[in-house]
Amino acid sequence: MGIVAIVGRPQSRVMIGVIGGTGNVGGALVRMLAEAGEEVVAVSRRGGSDAERVRHVKADLAEPASLAVLAGARAIFVSVGGAGEGLDAGAIIAALGSARLVLLSSIATASRPEAVSHGLLRSLEAEVRERGGTILRPGGFASNAYGWIPTVKAQRLVIAPFADSALPVVDPEDLAAVACAALRDTRHDGATYELTGPSPITPRQQAEVLARALALPISFHEVTRAEAAGALGAFMPRALVETTLDILGTPNAQEQRVSPDIERVLGRPAAPFAAWAQRNVAAFR
Repeated sequence: MGIVAIVGRPQSRVMIGVIGGTGNVGGALVRMLAEAGEEVVAVSRRGGSDAERVRHVKADLAEPASLAVLAGARAIFVSVGGAGEGLDAGAIIAALGSARLVLLSSIATASRPEAVSHGLLRSLEAEVRERGGTILRPGGFASNAYGWIPTVKAQRLVIAPFADSALPVVDPEDLAAVACAALRDTRHDGATYELTGPSPITPRQQAEVLARALALPISFHEVTRAEAAGALGAFMPRALVETTLDILGTPNAQEQRVSPDIERVLGRPAAPFAAWAQRNVAAFR
């Protein structure tokens, strides 16, 4: 009797690769895949500790040949994180063989089509689209609030620009859950999903939510764009700093839009910032 493939069902147990397997999204995705019974290879530059169903390996996107560690994977999650300069999108995707692909991109590839900072992601999107893969375009991450940990701990203070500019920030756990569904279910092949939180929220409101989660008062100090650019420039390329601040300070309609795609994929609403804050409150104590 021949083997019959059932479209729309999880595929047989062959390894799934996660590039960026120790990041905010990738780490959660590795956990979810393992909990779902998948064998996972988590790829990062640092590596990590193996666990049940999870093997950590080192590779570098700047050296596409190193991605041979994913040979034989049936599906691969691709995240470049903060990398970008000097990377070759075509070489990276070619190195992944015939695996089904799910790319973590950004809403800015569409909302800021001329932004130099997102050129690599646009190139990766084109390569993945050509392969019939899935593209995930999130907005800002709720986990960007981790950047406030030092001042919240030391001074009960949040320091940020654009205090009253609202965006529908998304929980990385929701991103991971959508990626998990797309990696395991061929019905998502060829789709592009815009992934946001359930409602816009300002930095000032995020600080108020954190205060309630901590049951402690937190003050808010608004800095200028120039001051924020100086702080971000310590760990972020200049072009990306400018695009990030453009989105935070003068978001356009596409960046402010609440997308239904998380609920469409997961069958439940996207998590609000308050859920992320409550789950991660210990980091701010």
